[in-house]
Order: sequence, then structure tokens, then C-alpha cells
Amino acid sequence: MTTDGPSETDAPLPPDPVAYDSERATQARARGLAAPYIAGGLDPNIDETRRRERRDRRLLIAMIVIIVLAGFVLGIIANALGLTALTGPS
Repeated sequence: MTTDGPSETDAPLPPDPVAYDSERATQARARGLAAPYIAGGLDPNIDETRRRERRDRRLLIAMIVIIVLAGFVLGIIANALGLTALTGPS
């Protein structure tokens, strides 16, 4: 059974001095936010996340290099075979 009105468990929580002094709350107050909350948070496994991001970054750079070089290689091959894609009938 659900109710639409406030219940006894919806009472405001007492202030938490440790949470008030936390890094996230301090940064939120510095930005002028109404509540001491910044979306996101601290990653509990930052080493694995950074390792995965380094791998993804290398993959992204490799994909960019391959796409650019493929354009050059295909252009050289087309030029060597005498193919011209942009010329109309002559």
C-alpha cells in the first residue's frame, strides 16, 4: 500500500558534519549550488578505470590513423590504376 502524503520516515535527516566538509560538498558550495551534490562521484576502482581508458584511447587513435591512411592508400591505388572517380564523361 502506498500513500501520497508524507510519512513519519520522510522526516529530514540531522546534519552530518563529515558530509558537509566532504570534497564534493565543498566544491558544490564553491559553485553556488543549492544542494551539496555534484552529479557523478568518485570512482571506487580508479586504477582499473584509468587502465581501460588508456586502452580505449589507444584504440581510438589507432582507428583514426587507419582511416586516414586507408584514404591515402586507396587514393594512391586508384591513381596507379588510372581510375578517376570525380571526372565526368569526356
